[in-house]
Amino acid sequence: MAETIPDVIEPRSLADYFEVMTRAVFQAGVSWKQIAQHWDAYREAFESFDTTRVAAYDEADVDRILATPGVLRMRRKIHATIRNARAMLDADRENGGFVKYLRSFDSYAALAKDFKKRFALMGDMNVWYFLFRTGENVPRFEPWVATIRGEHPRMREMVERARAMGRSREAEVNDDTAPPQPKRDG
Repeated sequence: MAETIPDVIEPRSLADYFEVMTRAVFQAGVSWKQIAQHWDAYREAFESFDTTRVAAYDEADVDRILATPGVLRMRRKIHATIRNARAMLDADRENGGFVKYLRSFDSYAALAKDFKKRFALMGDMNVWYFLFRTGENVPRFEPWVATIRGEHPRMREMVERARAMGRSREAEVNDDTAPPQPKRDG
């Protein structure tokens, strides 16, 4: 069974990025535990997050996913996932790679603004979550989350766990104008 609180990963393929994005979409507003308990069903329904395959899905595929045991029956989130696969492929193609897309902005704020416009159901929380989980630089959690309404205990647990493991790429200062830094080797 998948962990309730997901780890920061080192994406090795577009599918890895797409899986993190899809999890952000599906767990928004839902118990993270519920999604984690059935994550294998999502992996199967979306063909191991093969971005090219998912981008080609049609209504028959949407109906198939809706009928998959363990997957939330939320047509809107399934359609968003398909749109996100297409948008991710576009960003990858337009920039000569998805990582190049992520690092083509001069600030976190500029990247977050484009991300929210480009990808479906990716609001402030999901953008930060996605970038954090894929090891990209993000503003420090505590000052950043203070700007987001509500309590976010799972996010806080995820951040604390990543910090304890030395996997957090938070900026030391919440400076939304600082350019994202490339990942360190190793």
